Amino acid sequence: MAVDLRLKRRFSGLDYTIGSLYIDGTYFCDTLEDADRGLTQTMSPEEIRQKKIAHETAIPTGLYRVIVNLSPAKRRMLPRLLDVPGFSGILIHRGNTKNDSSGCILVGENKVKGTVINSTSYEKRLVEILTGAQERCEETEIKIEGKQE
Repeated sequence: MAVDLRLKRRFSGLDYTIGSLYIDGTYFCDTLEDADRGLTQTMSPEEIRQKKIAHETAIPTGLYRVIVNLSPAKRRMLPRLLDVPGFSGILIHRGNTKNDSSGCILVGENKVKGTVINSTSYEKRLVEILTGAQERCEETEIKIEGKQE
């Protein structure tokens, strides 16, 4: 049995993106990412380089494998997206504003414009769910969808 994550981007502000994260089809929490610049997994590396602004751009839409491992920077176990074109070190973690993102996906509740709150509890629960799946040798994938999909 695999764990299927789906992130549906639903609102783009000037410099941030709000979405909804689902686990196996069930709503889990809201997400906050950097600005969605229309990147897709099928774009060439050159196209991505032309549109990406470092530390201010949401990752390309597409399907990615997810593992849980130790983040040296965050010093804790976190979900990591693998093989994201034009990006490296993409994690799903806690944080409140786009300044905490740097390309990563932040989890929490979008109750204040442009932010997520109560993110620590959502990070911990997500790590618990995905670690359990990984220990059972279950694969985890995340599908990132744009607003129009």
